[in-house]
Amino acid sequence: QAQLEESGGGLVQPGDSLRLSCVASVYSGRALSMYSMGWFRQAPGKEREFVAAINGNGDRTYYAASVKGRFTISKDNYKNTMYLQIISLKPKDTAVYYCCIFRAPVLFRGRANEHAYGSWGQGTLVTVSS
Repeated sequence: QAQLEESGGGLVQPGDSLRLSCVASVYSGRALSMYSMGWFRQAPGKEREFVAAINGNGDRTYYAASVKGRFTISKDNYKNTMYLQIISLKPKDTAVYYCCIFRAPVLFRGRANEHAYGSWGQGTLVTVSS
């Protein structure tokens, strides 16, 4: 089972930018290229929600409508790492951000559904406040 570790969160001001990283251990770079991955977030008092997903080799991406245009997901299989670049941060982006990896290789279907993902990181907290 994959082990995922997020980093890059912190306290930022509205309008700032941030890049979150997720390192996937266990997988070799070649193996990781077969798996789709995603980002979810959970704001205080709310349910976890889908943010973005990327397919195995990184040439297909998918975003929640609420973040499209400000969030960019990417993947470097050679570094076993996925990224989430966020610009123009808003207070409503305050949440714990989780990275996750699909249960099975090749698939990209169901990418906005938590149940498609088999392993999750512990999360990294992003707080947007002035």
